Amino acid sequence: MVPKRRRIIAFCLLSILLIAVDQYTKALAREYLMYEAPRSYLNDMFRLLYIENTGAFFGMGADIPQPFNFILLSLLPLIMLGALLFYALKKADVLRTSEQIAFAMIFSGGLGNIIDRIAFSSRVTDFLNVGIGSIRTGIFNVADMYVTTGVLLLLVLSRDWDKKS
Repeated sequence: MVPKRRRIIAFCLLSILLIAVDQYTKALAREYLMYEAPRSYLNDMFRLLYIENTGAFFGMGADIPQPFNFILLSLLPLIMLGALLFYALKKADVLRTSEQIAFAMIFSGGLGNIIDRIAFSSRVTDFLNVGIGSIRTGIFNVADMYVTTGVLLLLVLSRDWDKKS
C-alpha cells in the first residue's frame, strides 16, 4: 500500500502536469491559429481553429451579463473544484489509482479553463473540432478533453465497483 502522502504528491504533480499541457496548447493556439484560416487534417476529420468562448459548453451562458457570468462560470466552478480537490486529497489513501487519475483530470481541466477566464477577461481559448462530414463536435480544448475523459473514467469505474460489491 502506497502511503497517503505519496499519493497526494502524485495527484498534485499529475494535476500540475495536466494544467501545464493544457495551458501550453492554448498558448500555441493563440500564437499559431489566431487570425488564421482553420486548418484541416485527415480528410477534414480534425480541424484546428481559434475561438474565444465566453460561455460554457457550446457557448451556453455567453450572453449572461456580469457579474452573473463570473459567478456562474468562474466562481461556482472554482468552489466545486475546491470541494473535489479536498475530497480527492482527503480520500487519497482509499481511492484507487485510476480514481485518483480521473479526479486529477477533472480538477485540472476545470482549473485550466478557469485560469483562462481569469487571465483573458472571461474568454476560454478553444481550438479543436472533430467530425465526419456535417456530424461534428463543438469546438473544444485539451482541458475539456480532461474533464470528459475523467468523468467517463469515473462512470466506468463506478460500474466496476458495483460489480465487486
